[in-house]
Amino acid sequence: MSAPTSGRDAAALSALLPAGLLGVGLAWLLARPDFAPAAALIRVVADGTGATVLGLAALPRLHERLRTPWLAMAVLGGVWWVAEAGVLVCGAAEVVGVPVVDLGAGQFADYVGQVGTGRIGLAVLLGVAVLTGYSALAFRRDGRSWPAEPSADLVLVFAAVALALRPVTGHMSQQPLGSVLAAAHALAAAAWLGLLVALALVARGRAEWAAALPRYSALALPLAAVVATTGVLNGFIRLAADDPARPAGLVGTGLVGTGYGRVLLAKATVLVALLALGWWWRRDWVRRASGHRMSAGDSLRRAVLDAALMTIAFGLAAALAVTA
Repeated sequence: MSAPTSGRDAAALSALLPAGLLGVGLAWLLARPDFAPAAALIRVVADGTGATVLGLAALPRLHERLRTPWLAMAVLGGVWWVAEAGVLVCGAAEVVGVPVVDLGAGQFADYVGQVGTGRIGLAVLLGVAVLTGYSALAFRRDGRSWPAEPSADLVLVFAAVALALRPVTGHMSQQPLGSVLAAAHALAAAAWLGLLVALALVARGRAEWAAALPRYSALALPLAAVVATTGVLNGFIRLAADDPARPAGLVGTGLVGTGYGRVLLAKATVLVALLALGWWWRRDWVRRASGHRMSAGDSLRRAVLDAALMTIAFGLAAALAVTA
C-alpha cells in the first residue's frame, strides 16, 4: 500500500492539535483554580492519539477497500506512548504532592509499584508499547518473517483496553455501574473520533470516500448516542456524589457553581453542536459523497471540520479528568 499524501496528512492532523488546546483553554477559563492545565494538555494528546490509533486499526473492518496503515499506527503509537508516560508522571507528582520537576525517581517508582492508578498507568504503557512494536514489525514484514498476513485486530484490542483502563479505574469506579459507563463513554468517543480521523488520513479519491463514508455514518449515530447517554449519566452521578445531601440543587450549585459542572456544560454544548452537524452531514455530505458527487478534497475538509469540533470536546473531557 502506498503512503497517504503528506499534504493531506498534515491538513488532517494540524487542525486537531489547536482544537484540543482550545478545549483545554476553555476549560481553564471555566474551572480555574480547580484545574491542572499541564496534565489536561498531556491527557488530550494521549486520548486523541489513542483514538486515532484505534480508528486506524478498525479501518479494514469499516470497509475492505481500506488497507491497514501500519506505518501511521507505529508512528502515532510512539507518540501515544510518550503522552501516556507524561500522564503517568503528572499523576505521580499529584499523588506525591510536588511539582513535576521535583518528582524523584524513588517517588515515581513507589507510585507505579504501590499505588493503584500508577499500576494502571504502567499497564497502559505496556499495552501501547506492544501495539506500537507490532505495528512497526508489520510495516517491515516480508514473506520470510511473517508466515501469514498480520492482522490489525491485535492492535485494535490493545488500543481499546488501553483507552478503557483509566476510565474504568477512575473516580467513577466507586459508583454503581460507574466503571461500565465510563468505559462505554471512553470507547464510543474514541471510535467516533478515531474512525473519522483515520478516514481523513487514509481515504484516497472519491471512490474510497463513497465506499467508506456511508458505513462510518451508520456507525457514528449509535456511537454518538452512547457518548451522549453515558455522558449525561456520568455527569449526574459525579455531581450527586459531590453533593449527596442536596440532589434538588444539583443544577444550580453543581452545574453552575463548580468548575467541574461548568466544564461539563461546555462539553454538553459541543456535543449538541456535533449532533446537529452530524444530522446535516447525513443529509448533505454523505448523500453527495456516496453518489460520487463530491471530490475527495471536499470530503477531507468536512472530515477535518467535524474532527476538530470533536477534538474540542476531547479537550474539555481531558480537563474534566483533572478538575477537582
